[in-house]
Amino acid sequence: IAKICKLLEGAIRNKNRVFVLGNGGSAAVSNHFVCDFNKGLGKMMKNNKAKFISLTNSIELITAVANDISYNKIFTNQLENFYEKGDIIYIMSCSGLSKNIIEALKFANFKKAKVVFITGFLRKKLNYRFNVFINLKCENYGICEDIFSSIMHMTYQKLKIQFSKDKNKKI
Repeated sequence: IAKICKLLEGAIRNKNRVFVLGNGGSAAVSNHFVCDFNKGLGKMMKNNKAKFISLTNSIELITAVANDISYNKIFTNQLENFYEKGDIIYIMSCSGLSKNIIEALKFANFKKAKVVFITGFLRKKLNYRFNVFINLKCENYGICEDIFSSIMHMTYQKLKIQFSKDKNKKI
């Protein structure tokens, strides 16, 4: 959690973006993540806003990419448009092996992006570089998604405390 917080704090202070993504229930956690961080941390800063972007929140874009290009590219298509050096790619995936997740990991490694990858029950070693990798080793989707959400809330609370100490400073 401390490593994740350090990465996220650096992104916020350096005005980088954090792209959050996942499938199914993890997509819902991604949207919740973005809501809490943008609203909650954004209001604590004078000249700087938290820049968290969910790659799961536009059903129009996701279905257009899935239909016209490939479902495997629903995240990388967006990253190709928006990613800039220094941004973070934050991935939550129960299995860790969905093709659109693997494509996002390939993109992240090609760009040498900072990556947080949290998986529920990844059963094989992936040859990608991560700044933070957590395998919960839990094969229950609901519990995995609850833990993804708990990790999100813990990092938010830790950063909220950190930024509330700084709220009178220019961040």
